[in-house]
Amino acid sequence: MRLDKFIVSTGKLSRSEAGRAARSGRILVDGIPEKKADRAIDPEKNDITLDGELLTYRKFTYILMNKPDGYISASDSGRETDPIVLTLLPDELQRIGLFPCGRLDKHTTGLILLTNNGALAHRLLSPRHHVAKRYYYTSKFSLTEEEIATLQEGVTLEDGYVTLPAVIEQQPGATEGYITLTEGKYHQIKRMLEAVHNKILTLERVTFGPLTLQGLPRRGDWRYLNDEEIRQLEAHGQSPLT
Repeated sequence: MRLDKFIVSTGKLSRSEAGRAARSGRILVDGIPEKKADRAIDPEKNDITLDGELLTYRKFTYILMNKPDGYISASDSGRETDPIVLTLLPDELQRIGLFPCGRLDKHTTGLILLTNNGALAHRLLSPRHHVAKRYYYTSKFSLTEEEIATLQEGVTLEDGYVTLPAVIEQQPGATEGYITLTEGKYHQIKRMLEAVHNKILTLERVTFGPLTLQGLPRRGDWRYLNDEEIRQLEAHGQSPLT
């Protein structure tokens, strides 16, 4: 791998900035200043430092975030005037091509996975893998036993689509509970509740496959996935991460 490409992959500098940094002596390879940013290095064997900081190579990056209300699940702002989730990350992580693995609505909070591994995202979102997503909800009215049974068996939405079976966890007479889906249609939970003449008031995703909000107590908190979580995602995708 070229030295400048490696530095770009860390998000620290652009390729042109890496070239200037090398020429000014800011980059060391195994403790020796390297003036040529296009030289070949082995990120698994060589120690690369920038301004004294040892840089870590990641072929792919996986970020777990507790999404706040009002943020858009997108990788760039486009025509949106609302902030996007990537702006909650440090600048270097905003430069490495991360994108949300699946979308949460603007006012839906909770767990969202950000990655630059397109193959992983495709597998996890593929309908044939049926990755479970669990949400905590509050509703305008409590659900009756008949309505819960309808939602769990599969309900017909206003456009005629029949949802896959869901799991509803709600105490009798309560206006809050949990709903677990294995698909992710547009505004699906909102539309499911509307199909039984109810209304979602708040919605928070609390799990995505094997991932939970553990270690992310506040909205806007984020962390890297650990090796075991990545291994579990691989199992859910049913094919190796590369």
